[in-house]
Amino acid sequence: MDAYDGDPGAPAGPGGRTTSPPVPGQRHETTAGSGERAGTAGEAGPEQTAGQGRPETTGPEAPGAAGPVPRYGTAAAEATDAEPGPETLPAEAAGSGRTGRQPVPATGLAALSPRFRAVAAVAAVAVAVVACVHLGMVFLSVAPANTLSKRHGDAVDAWVYPEFEQNWKLFAPNPLQQNITVQVRAQVRSAAGETFTTGWYDLSAQDGRDIRGNLLPSHTQQNELRRAVDFYAGTHDGANRPAGLRGELSQAYLRRIAVLRLEREHAAKPQEELARIQVRIRSAAVAPPPWSEEKASTEPVDRLLPWWTVPAGEAGGGVR
Repeated sequence: MDAYDGDPGAPAGPGGRTTSPPVPGQRHETTAGSGERAGTAGEAGPEQTAGQGRPETTGPEAPGAAGPVPRYGTAAAEATDAEPGPETLPAEAAGSGRTGRQPVPATGLAALSPRFRAVAAVAAVAVAVVACVHLGMVFLSVAPANTLSKRHGDAVDAWVYPEFEQNWKLFAPNPLQQNITVQVRAQVRSAAGETFTTGWYDLSAQDGRDIRGNLLPSHTQQNELRRAVDFYAGTHDGANRPAGLRGELSQAYLRRIAVLRLEREHAAKPQEELARIQVRIRSAAVAPPPWSEEKASTEPVDRLLPWWTVPAGEAGGGVR
């Protein structure tokens, strides 16, 4: 019998081959497919001797071996772009036992406390109510006469005029063709009780200096004085008699503007006060172009308004 032959009485192994117990000093080999390994990775079996290395293995299944790089667009490449699973979460997320996304912190109004949210809601409602009331008042002022405008005409006029007055002069067939200059002078009372009259202050020239060279002039510099004069002229007759409540309102509006302008020019010194003021409106027609056959006089025409007493709340060079 050969030394490598198995024992006839030994049980048959997988594949029909007979196996025999290992003989000391001999290497025991197993057949492929038996599912047995001589040792585990990283552990040296008893059959390994000094100077002998582990057999080299190649291929994508070898530990530490780099497999073939997947091409762009393949299923393997798409797998690398997939959303990381729970095992790829940061250490703090993995330690907490949560595998989902972290909640997004609240921003804007949602970040406020319930009390401040209620305050913001009340403020928004108040602004919306005021805006609706303003739009309704302006609509009633420009709409044809109706039941509401007749019944609440005084309230509408008090809300709209003079700051929010609407007009259609931009679309008039014959727009304004005059240069209008507004001037004012005052009677000043000194601390000793003496009264003297100042010279004329050109309010229109003051606005012109402020606007000239200013890329963004304010609305008051451009339109405040002009609208006040238009408002006054539309609510007074040729004898400067006011036409109802709007006439009195336009007179008070023009007077207050004039008093404020005089205060800026220091018409009254610290120990003096404004007693009365007088406004002069000077109009001069714009000369027609040379090619026009229109004839117009360019001589100025003055409209001298009566003296107005400055109320005690406005005396001293300003509105209080």
